[in-house]
Amino acid sequence: MSNFENANAPVPASAKSPRVWDFLETTLVGLLAYGAFLLTGGLGVLVLMHAQYGTIPIAQAGLEGRWQGAGLVLGSPAAVAVLWAAVRKLDRDFSEYLALNWPSSRELFLAFAIAAVLLIVESCFLAFVGADTSWAAPNLNVQGRVGLLTFLIGCCLAAPIMEEFVFRGFLFRGWSQSFVGPVGAIVLTSLVWALNHTQYDWSYRFCLFVFGLALGYFRWRSNSTWLTVIVHSALNIVSCFTIGPYA
Repeated sequence: MSNFENANAPVPASAKSPRVWDFLETTLVGLLAYGAFLLTGGLGVLVLMHAQYGTIPIAQAGLEGRWQGAGLVLGSPAAVAVLWAAVRKLDRDFSEYLALNWPSSRELFLAFAIAAVLLIVESCFLAFVGADTSWAAPNLNVQGRVGLLTFLIGCCLAAPIMEEFVFRGFLFRGWSQSFVGPVGAIVLTSLVWALNHTQYDWSYRFCLFVFGLALGYFRWRSNSTWLTVIVHSALNIVSCFTIGPYA
């Protein structure tokens, strides 16, 4: 039975639907989660930079790849903690609310096949429009193996988990059961996700929007946010290993 059929199936009068945060409440919690991520990650990086240099040379080192990775690793748990608190406030199970279900092998194969096609189309599109790639330069400065490892963990593990928990997990849950519906939630989460990546120009953000639509579709079709985490992580791994060499 499809998700549409499930949504339209008759519900017994005695059955009580589990509570879900409404559209505005979901939006507010999402903003709080991202604010906690920025605050915790930013403060953590400042502390690490001060320990490294005895000062905070933001102008010189604030955008280096190693510090970006550290910020992602340090800030992501705070965002997830906000989501957990919001879900527990409803007396709902965190894994169930965010659809943390393991995908089937068929769903994984289909998702990777679609993502591979999108990557090929994206590379052709970006080459055609002459996209600005200056955003990659700071990422390349990792200052050694530890910095590279920190950058890769932040970009390929921490960021996909945090972003997918927030966007395709929490926001999709609340928005899809509001007046915008599942399709509206897919479009809206994709749009907000793409616009949130301010380091990219508009051509890259457009590509992110398209990838976001695909991730939203995967989440809706499979009822698995872990599937979107895996695909998101794979896309970031491909990106990280194609923008080198690292310094």
